[in-house]
Amino acid sequence: MCLAVPGRIADIFEEHGTRMARLDFGGIQKTVCLAYLPDAVVGDYAIVHVGFAISRIDEASAMETLRHFRELGILEEELGEVADHEYSAPTPCPLPT
Repeated sequence: MCLAVPGRIADIFEEHGTRMARLDFGGIQKTVCLAYLPDAVVGDYAIVHVGFAISRIDEASAMETLRHFRELGILEEELGEVADHEYSAPTPCPLPT
């Protein structure tokens, strides 16, 4: 299964010339590429698919989606139980066209 998961942008930084962010997915944090959301800011909620933030989402929708995923037992399945230091977004991150 490969779902798009909402998360809150906790930190934004540059890595190898690419805008990246650490997102919080209801307690699970991952690093993702922000190339498709160049004007995203800390505190925004974004939908993430395969390591890329692909669109913004409002907080209420994000919380509801995370709750449903958790209830269905698929949040951990989608994000994996891999330690964050072992996870990284695909590199290099292509710029939007």
